Amino acid sequence: MIVYTTPLKPVYSQTVQTPQGVNLPEGWVLSWHQAATLEALRDAAVDVVFNSAMTGDGKSLAAFLEVFQGECNAIALYPTNELARDQETQTRQYIADFQPPNNPRVTRLSGAELETYAENEDISKGAAIATRTSQSEILLTNPDIFHFLHRGAYIIKGNKGDSPDKLWGRIDKDFDLFIFDEFHVYAAPQVASVINTMLLIRSTNRRKKFLFLSATPDIQLMGRLEKAGFRCRTVSPIEQNKYQFPETLEQQQQLKTQNWRQVARAIALNFVSLEPVAKASESWLKDNANLILQQFQQHPHSKGAIILNSIAAVKRLTPFFQALLHSQGLVVSENTGLSGKSERERSLMADLVLGTSTIDVGVDFKINFLIFESSDAGNFIQRLGRLGRHDGYERNGQTFEFDQFTAYALVPNFLVERLFLSEEPPLVDGESRDRLSFNTVINEKYRQINDFRGYYKQWGAVQSFKLYMDLNHQTIRQQYAGSREQFQTACETVFETSLSRVAGRVSGWAKDWQQLSGQKTGNPIAEDACSFRGSSPLQCGLYDETELHEADRYKTYDLPGILGNLEIELWTKEAFLRSLDDTAKRTGQPIPKGKFAHCLAFMKLKAYREERLNWKFHVSGSLETIADGWKVQVLKGVEIWQPDNRWAGEINRKLRDRALVSYVLHRPISEVRQRLRLPMHFQIYPISDNYSFHDAVAPYSIAFGQSALLLDTLAYQFKSKGGDPYFA
Repeated sequence: MIVYTTPLKPVYSQTVQTPQGVNLPEGWVLSWHQAATLEALRDAAVDVVFNSAMTGDGKSLAAFLEVFQGECNAIALYPTNELARDQETQTRQYIADFQPPNNPRVTRLSGAELETYAENEDISKGAAIATRTSQSEILLTNPDIFHFLHRGAYIIKGNKGDSPDKLWGRIDKDFDLFIFDEFHVYAAPQVASVINTMLLIRSTNRRKKFLFLSATPDIQLMGRLEKAGFRCRTVSPIEQNKYQFPETLEQQQQLKTQNWRQVARAIALNFVSLEPVAKASESWLKDNANLILQQFQQHPHSKGAIILNSIAAVKRLTPFFQALLHSQGLVVSENTGLSGKSERERSLMADLVLGTSTIDVGVDFKINFLIFESSDAGNFIQRLGRLGRHDGYERNGQTFEFDQFTAYALVPNFLVERLFLSEEPPLVDGESRDRLSFNTVINEKYRQINDFRGYYKQWGAVQSFKLYMDLNHQTIRQQYAGSREQFQTACETVFETSLSRVAGRVSGWAKDWQQLSGQKTGNPIAEDACSFRGSSPLQCGLYDETELHEADRYKTYDLPGILGNLEIELWTKEAFLRSLDDTAKRTGQPIPKGKFAHCLAFMKLKAYREERLNWKFHVSGSLETIADGWKVQVLKGVEIWQPDNRWAGEINRKLRDRALVSYVLHRPISEVRQRLRLPMHFQIYPISDNYSFHDAVAPYSIAFGQSALLLDTLAYQFKSKGGDPYFA
């Protein structure tokens, strides 16, 4: 085992005197960035505030400080339901501590909770949203719901339907502050959605306040908002030298006497050099399991996390570590996209939690031991930020303090070479670094993923056009005449195009769809461009037989992940839904059905494979003409090829008739991923045609849904110039 160590210094944040007129609980003080954020939100000359405080420095309190003074209603948007649930607990504790005069009511609303509430009350989802929001001064939800309600997803459509502003017209008026937490995890389509929604709110309402919380603010967003006329202010403790990184205990004590507050503890960070091959991290964890066992034996009351890139790896490793640590009386749990609700909640209290990206975005785990793998620089920094945030934890009324903080970063050997073994290595084994310079090194030497900046001009205004047409609806056309013109001008400025040009493109897609499908309605490409995360045309319903809690067995997962990693048995939709109803009645726990409405197929999940199975997509005929189109297209006839899958024929009968928004490139998938710097979980897959079926490596790549739109903004880099590929 080759290990290099970089001790990371602790982080101290400067505190300030309590601003005049601000009420804090006794003994509380504010960090500089918290007071500066409050000042910016109260400034009539500021519309948008970006808070880029470091992880663990209390950005959540900065966001709600004005709300806790009693005169502000807020909507807070969290990219994962796990984070929203975590923040609900924190917000209720803040209310108990601050005791604001209006005693604000807190509502958390996810898609599942919305569906359950609507079913229980026998009302529509739109009515459920209206009821829940009207009973709240603080609404905690996800950006998907926020997007959908502004796009009319929860209202009755048609000439005799609801006005497009039935929901957002009142909600946007009732709430004063819109908070976007962990904004750095948003991809370009989600950023475009947020920009469009902000422009709609500004065009149809009095001035509102928008707050973005992220340790790494989005430069693209900031620039475009300023271009649209939003008055922005950045609150950056780093730029204002509001952080200190002491090396000695004496220096730490001196900072404390000067009212600096510790926000991150010193960490012994170890780099483990691994071959960049499948299951390298999984094998290392099994081979070095005693290292984890010794952590708990030598440092009693430790709590740890293992964050991996693969759900299947977590599923295989969890029982391994449960068996290893059971004799020590330690609880091991998991937290992934396929973990049931009960298991995810249990993981928050476990001694060791194994998870994926569900736990590396904001959830406040109190741990002193971390092992993680990563796919790029941002991912590395985000996951490392889970460690060192707390001195200890409470359990059963007892307080336990951590005596040290240790991390193991499982990284490819080429990164270790760049960091420690180059001619002028930026890191020296055993030499301590502060967080800022360390993060700079990681950003410079580790993989940077594509930011898809071309998406805004190419696709962002498709959402604008949809909202513009909604404002032209007969029920509100006169009311919003001035707003519509203002909205159009702002969108055309931000996305550098005209809505008339977008209208032509949308009309062209509709005609192509009619020719392909024979249907007079529908426009799959425009629908994907107007969505928040894109559609999931390959999503399947799963009955997870490995799940202990019966009500948590009903899940969804995309077909590509199933083909490679899961042992399944095909099931009928009718049998799946019958089982779901029976379980809900027997357990008394409602199980929302909405997410299963458009599933491609339904399956029983029998087990997780030890080795990933190979497979690919396939179409009859030739892909050459399709690839030479260099554009997003709707395809039918796509199938899977996987000889070891006895259910392939039945899956293909369902798949080949499904219309898939697609982009096809005449390049193998490994080349596309590497040269375009695609994110790890980007939905692009190998595909062959009749002329390449027997090739060892499929010569074509295909992306679906929103990934197809994103790929469209980069594919020009593969076009030839004088017969040779070039990159612009």
